[in-house]
Amino acid sequence: MRKLKPEDLYSLEDYSTLRADFRARVMDHKKHRRLQFGDHLTLYFEDRLTMHYQVQEMLRAERIFEAGDIRTELDVYNPLIPDGSNWKATMMIEYTDVAERQAALEQLVGIEDLIWIQVGEQDRAMAIADEDLERASETKTSAVHFLRFELTPPMIKDLKSGIPLKAGVSHPAYSFETEEIPGTTLESLIADLD
Repeated sequence: MRKLKPEDLYSLEDYSTLRADFRARVMDHKKHRRLQFGDHLTLYFEDRLTMHYQVQEMLRAERIFEAGDIRTELDVYNPLIPDGSNWKATMMIEYTDVAERQAALEQLVGIEDLIWIQVGEQDRAMAIADEDLERASETKTSAVHFLRFELTPPMIKDLKSGIPLKAGVSHPAYSFETEEIPGTTLESLIADLD
């Protein structure tokens, strides 16, 4: 999948005009790129469109228009665009109650390394977490992690031929396995593998 370049972005002025329509399109797109693991853990699969939106929102919020600063934002977000043989996801651990979230983050140390996907009966592919920087300690994990799932050529071939996909988390304090990933979500993810 092609990375974003400065010429792919809207100017601040153009984005202010296009923002409502662009946001609606991205939100509709994101609906099919989300996996919920129980009540408190969600994967949001990123792609070029979701990162384009994220960059535009950062430029807008920070009023960034200088070429060097725009390049810095692209350098931050481009690594979250899949490379054609992988999926990249933002993992969120979500609790509305602050004290409950704090306790959960202490119990869920290492959870980011125990997220997996499985194509048919092939071996599970474990998430590779937080390649940019460490987000957890020995006593507490973070509420947000960035994951990469590397797929082998046989996995990609099977997915494209209709073999089902499952996903899950295998942490002693939080275990969950999806049923077969629904068609619209799976189609959206397979599109990342071209």
